[in-house]
Amino acid sequence: MKYSAWITIASLLMYIWTFAKAGKARGIYKVSAPYSDGPPEFLVAQRVQANTVEQIIIFIPLLWLTCLFMDDRLAALLGAIWVVGRVIYALGYYKAPEKRSLGFGISSLAAIGLLITSIVGLIIH
Repeated sequence: MKYSAWITIASLLMYIWTFAKAGKARGIYKVSAPYSDGPPEFLVAQRVQANTVEQIIIFIPLLWLTCLFMDDRLAALLGAIWVVGRVIYALGYYKAPEKRSLGFGISSLAAIGLLITSIVGLIIH
């Protein structure tokens, strides 16, 4: 379980990074709360952070289901791929929204792998 715990920490650090980037953009572009509209540069940072929230809600339970019912190392491997995919997604999106697809694809495939391994692990048990 320690490997999945480390990946959980890595995923939360990655989320904090996107959260901080969105907060910084809010300050730079003077978009005060509760407003969520601003220049494209702000909207990109906001979307990266929001999409990360949407994805991490799926990721963490699947990571732990795979860890508990299949294998910690397999869960951690797929989890590490997911985290790397999300970083690639964010960096691509920050450069240009159309460059987000590779990272989105990598993290989506890792999440699908976690879903499949969770189901198989539950069936086996």
